Amino acid sequence: MSPRSTVQSIRSLGRPGSLSERIHADLRARLQSGAIGQHERLIDLDIARAYGTSRMPVREALLRLVNEGYLIRTTRGFAVPALDAADVRHLFEVRRLLEPDAAASAVAAFDGAAEAALGRALERARKAVASGSAEEMIAANMDFRAAWLGCVANPRLVEAISRFVDHAQVVRLKTLGDPHTQRVALAGLETLHAAFLARDRREVRRHMKAFLLAAERAFHEAERQ
Repeated sequence: MSPRSTVQSIRSLGRPGSLSERIHADLRARLQSGAIGQHERLIDLDIARAYGTSRMPVREALLRLVNEGYLIRTTRGFAVPALDAADVRHLFEVRRLLEPDAAASAVAAFDGAAEAALGRALERARKAVASGSAEEMIAANMDFRAAWLGCVANPRLVEAISRFVDHAQVVRLKTLGDPHTQRVALAGLETLHAAFLARDRREVRRHMKAFLLAAERAFHEAERQ
């Protein structure tokens, strides 16, 4: 998506509440979904016009996204940081330290609502693979993660995992458009789903670690190609 199309897709968020907070949430959601790409430049004045607001709340939202690691400042506005192979390796190292144990801990609070949410996400992933849709596969992965993260008791842990996952968005964009990688990812979600349904903490931990290793391998394979 071009910078022009990103700005054109923005709609006014209205006035109630903190406008800076709402702009921050909207831009972060666009970054999480990949709607804002690595080659785009976000100019505060352009975004302010698109939201129908002044420059200040937009600037506050953009600077907050910089502090959170979603964006970097450049001579021409703000941009998504580029990740090299070492950056991706470091991100996955952190994720392997956090997510398997966090997913295992989620089993304690895994209830019928979480089970239903996980099932819907898995069905969305199946349909995405059948249609070959990278966008839908990315969304299904996000839904699946949100379902089990909602059962993690430690909010700081949830925040940390969410942020590192968001920063690895470049991995999903690079890999989940490939049909083979989509099938591998779906197989990983299937095994995780079964482990959650069985309330088996050890299997959840094991399959989460395997899922992350497969995602990292897919990225490095895509880089080589």
